[in-house]
Amino acid sequence: MERYQTLKSELLKYNRHLIGLLGQAESIPGMSEHPYSEWLKTCRNLDRNVADEIIRVAVVGPIKSGKSTFTNSLLGGDYLKRGAGVVTSIVTRVRTGDGLTATLFFKSWDEVNADIAQALVLFPTSVTGEDHESFDIRHPAHRESLRNALDQLSSDMLITDGTRNENSVLLSCYLKGYSAVKEILASGNLTTRFERERFAEHRAFVGNDALSVYLKDIQIDIDGRDLAAGIEVADCQGSDSPNPLHLAMIQDYLLLAHLLVYVISSRTGVREADIKFLSIIKRMGIADNVIFVLNSDFSEHETLDDLKRLIERVREELALVSSNPEIYALSALYNLFQARNNGLPEKDRQRFDQWRAEEDFIDFSDHETARFASVFKEKLTEERYALLLKNHLERLGIITSGVNHRAAFRRDLLAQDARGAEEIIRKVENHQKRMRQIQAMIKSTLDGAVREMKHKLKGDVDRQLNARSGAIVRKTVDFIRSYQVNYQAQEGNFRASGFTHSLYLVFQEFRHNLDAYLAETVNPAIVRFLKEAEEEIRASLNAIVGPYDIMIQEALAEYNGTMASYGMSRIRGGVQTVALSEMEAIKTAAGLKLPPAAATMQYTARLKTEAVMQLGFFKAVVFLKKLLKKPQDGEYEESILALKGGVKRMKQDTEKSVLFHFKNYGENIKFQYVLKLIDVAAARLYEALMERFQAYVADLSTLIELIGKNGEDRNLVFNTLEELEKTTGNILIEIDRIRAEFETCAKGGDHNE
Repeated sequence: MERYQTLKSELLKYNRHLIGLLGQAESIPGMSEHPYSEWLKTCRNLDRNVADEIIRVAVVGPIKSGKSTFTNSLLGGDYLKRGAGVVTSIVTRVRTGDGLTATLFFKSWDEVNADIAQALVLFPTSVTGEDHESFDIRHPAHRESLRNALDQLSSDMLITDGTRNENSVLLSCYLKGYSAVKEILASGNLTTRFERERFAEHRAFVGNDALSVYLKDIQIDIDGRDLAAGIEVADCQGSDSPNPLHLAMIQDYLLLAHLLVYVISSRTGVREADIKFLSIIKRMGIADNVIFVLNSDFSEHETLDDLKRLIERVREELALVSSNPEIYALSALYNLFQARNNGLPEKDRQRFDQWRAEEDFIDFSDHETARFASVFKEKLTEERYALLLKNHLERLGIITSGVNHRAAFRRDLLAQDARGAEEIIRKVENHQKRMRQIQAMIKSTLDGAVREMKHKLKGDVDRQLNARSGAIVRKTVDFIRSYQVNYQAQEGNFRASGFTHSLYLVFQEFRHNLDAYLAETVNPAIVRFLKEAEEEIRASLNAIVGPYDIMIQEALAEYNGTMASYGMSRIRGGVQTVALSEMEAIKTAAGLKLPPAAATMQYTARLKTEAVMQLGFFKAVVFLKKLLKKPQDGEYEESILALKGGVKRMKQDTEKSVLFHFKNYGENIKFQYVLKLIDVAAARLYEALMERFQAYVADLSTLIELIGKNGEDRNLVFNTLEELEKTTGNILIEIDRIRAEFETCAKGGDHNE
């Protein structure tokens, strides 16, 4: 990795040198034409893009698999809280910075109150009246009302599917953490930094659910000894969180990640939660970017053979959802202890010393760690980092070559007599005419192709996400309409807690299942569709410009032949094929991001009011039945009838909410992402093609005035051009050297670590 960082630094150095040369070139007579301002803009953008480019690595897996421990071992220090809470889904991002710093990004009061308002929908006990949307946690009376309401909940209200109900946990955490964060949020500054000796204080927020519930994001900056600049490692919360919305938040980060490290605990092996999450990753179309780590606990295995048998079993099980999974079985905790050898607490020191006696385990883990490190660096450098830098390098080479040739051509032209110069200029102008024709053809073809592509992809988005007819939307509506409630099973709840509590339980279970369906089925389908759309855009544009690229290369070769025949300098730097190699850098440079996958349906308390009114009506009906001595349909007939009415209305309201969400989401996807991506990608490709022309398609009239003249002006221009040609020529030599370095790294790997 150090080798690539060095190459990156050199690329930036020569780019900044070229920026200075372009400023000088504009002041030379005959060198101030249009391309220089464009080249200057491109170089400045390149400088910013290279400096800001981030390769993202997501560490994922189920709760308690050892993700934080593994991430710490990767970073070479105990930076992240190990064994953090599972209620909130906070992705902790780690980068290289100037010093040890943890930056916490808090929710605003409006965001906190909105969270609470949604958790209170259909809450069985009154909180600040029935208008839960007016709840404000800053009001003491509102907090006291919520605290009393939570105390009145029966145990069945606090448990859903064998785990604590996420809404009751959320409300409880907000109350418990309020006093600790109220001053932070009240200040209006929603960012808090813990630096140097205060760094460890951030763990109190990450490891305490009552505090982490107030957070939106965490970024940690470390000193960079074990993490190269430009790399971000993210420790994601457990993929099997009881709250489906947390899974959707993890998915949002996976959309940005270039590499996924999936951690499995050797204590448990592959669990149902792993198969479920890996199936989601596969449906998202990002399974090829996964590396598997079997986090080995030495204490759990009698012998090394036992561990190896587990590895084979894990490999067989992973093969169900991942083709040819490569597994690295290592002890993250041992590696972390080894990295912190001189600073271990006594308890950890004793454990570390005990493990060091297990030589066969240690040797095996060290070997697997080395294998993982090699593949990890290869994927980050050769497969991602080098690709991004090589794209920038080629653009820098084209621009440098253009400046070099313009300087050399004009210097050579000044050395000619007037007649010789005019003949050369006529030849050049004929080439320029042909190139302008090619330019016009490319522009016309691309414009037409972009219109057709937009029309097609707008239709494709509608076929998936149209609020009425889209395939994904139809399936979501079908899920809502076909959702079944076991009404007879609710009689026990009616008896124990009453109607409003039963209505709340049914609603919470429905809401949980819908959120899970959106996270596990809908979001992956949307991501896969959009990735396929991105690939279609890339492949279509490349297919369109391919023949023109060949035409340009032929024209440039012919131009160089003409220059050689007159003894003039040719274009240096070679002729590289222009194509969109990947879309990620284009999206990053343009600031294009997918709308968040996490879809929060908005519900209102109106349903509860209507259901209670229906209950009163049905009680009257049942009372009349009793008076008329007509048969009843069970002890709780009126409650079941009212609950059925409530569920019907719940489904109707939810369907409207879903359709409203998908209408907005589909329009955002279409106009703010897909169509913009087409425009940006086409513009980038056209720009790259046009850069090839700029070496010699220029107005030579200013220079002609100097030809045939004697004196200081001509000599000054001649000498300045000669110096510019020499300097850019040296930069081209360095660019060739860096290009060769990239090729060496790609063939033999980065052995100089």
